Amino acid sequence: MQSLLSFLTDIFSQPAFLMGIIAFVGLVSLRVPLNKLLTGTLKPILGYLMLSAGAGVIITNLNPLGNIIEAGFSIRGVIPNNEAIVSVAQQMLGVETMSILLFGFIMNLVIARFTKYKYIFLTGHHSFFLACLFSAVLQAAQFNGWLLIVIGGFLLGAWSAISPAIGQCYTKQVTDDSGIAMGHFGSLGYYLSAFIAQKVGNKESSFADIEISEKWGFLRDTTVTTGIIMVIIYLICSLVAGSEYMKTITELNPIIFSILSGLQFAVGVAIVYSGVRLILGDLVPAFQGISQKIIPNSIPAVDCAVFFTFSPTAVVVGFICSFIGGLIGMFILGGLGMALIIPGMVPHFFCGGTSGVFADKLGGKRGCIIASFIGGILLAFLPALLLPTLGNLGFQNSTFADFDFAVWGIIIGNLFTYFGHTAIYCICLILIIALCIPFCFKSIKVVGDSKNYDELTGNK
Repeated sequence: MQSLLSFLTDIFSQPAFLMGIIAFVGLVSLRVPLNKLLTGTLKPILGYLMLSAGAGVIITNLNPLGNIIEAGFSIRGVIPNNEAIVSVAQQMLGVETMSILLFGFIMNLVIARFTKYKYIFLTGHHSFFLACLFSAVLQAAQFNGWLLIVIGGFLLGAWSAISPAIGQCYTKQVTDDSGIAMGHFGSLGYYLSAFIAQKVGNKESSFADIEISEKWGFLRDTTVTTGIIMVIIYLICSLVAGSEYMKTITELNPIIFSILSGLQFAVGVAIVYSGVRLILGDLVPAFQGISQKIIPNSIPAVDCAVFFTFSPTAVVVGFICSFIGGLIGMFILGGLGMALIIPGMVPHFFCGGTSGVFADKLGGKRGCIIASFIGGILLAFLPALLLPTLGNLGFQNSTFADFDFAVWGIIIGNLFTYFGHTAIYCICLILIIALCIPFCFKSIKVVGDSKNYDELTGNK
């Protein structure tokens, strides 16, 4: 039984497999020829593996940069990292996390089938992270056994369906209604950025539509622009850190290291873009089989990096503004006597970059800069507010990085402290009410109109 649970967990925690399974089921439902079934199943898998490979290159080059900044500017504190805290938690809560993950995915499918929240969450590793958070906070709230798994699985499944719906009105504008939704648990931060950008910006002046003169024509290539910016950042930080410290990072000359790291980072971004194109080219059309035959009007909720291609320049701008906001947030935390949250380069790139895309599409350049900056400050404050809860669980000096994780951890941890088990049951009741409300109002729509298969594939 344990080996079967582990096998299923391995599948459902891998977005590539999830996308392949969903694409296969959808194409079978559409009764496509065998050759299209094969390519339509493999391309989303290959696309996500390519996206993951690109993300791996980005993370490999960003992690040393965080350490260089910490040493160069003599900063000491906590660097938020989802993978680090999950690896620690798994040693104590492995079975509970795996069980919540599986039950949560089943709940997501049930909710998509029988309610008006038609989103199927396909970013398996983020589901795994949230399952780990729920298993930790619920165990600290003195739940155990089947009750912990049922409550944790319901919370995971419900939020997997509700979180894409909250900001789908923004997602449709960002993607020009491409038939996808946000499937990433930094979603509240992206929607907040879009909301702020709408209020302070002008979407008619967007980074997505920026025109560059012939003299600077090389900057039209996003890969080149990203590479140049990152090389400059690496050079500045490496020079501040000093040659003695840089010897502990690399055997290369600091200047050579900076140039290679910046350009390799740009290569990682280019690989991500290529993977996204493969995913969108075949997953969305295949998903129409699910939408038409099995779960009517269902929509795939996909990883945040999938949205990078909708405004590539805004990804870089959002990352830089978010990082600056994170630095300022760190100093504010120090002034308030709270734990210092050192800006993690990985969350600020992926979350800040995605916030930049949403803000740029909804509020243009000004909206992108302001909203990403505010989002960066929040990426400092939310993990800091989550730290006490995690410390009580035995995870000192470590915290989750992304928006939704912090919000859920803070809510559950603090409400349980004041109201006990009643608070957890009330949270479940609120989610149940939220799932039922659309049935009471015919005018409420929580999904966008789906495009048909022929339109998406170009067939007439």
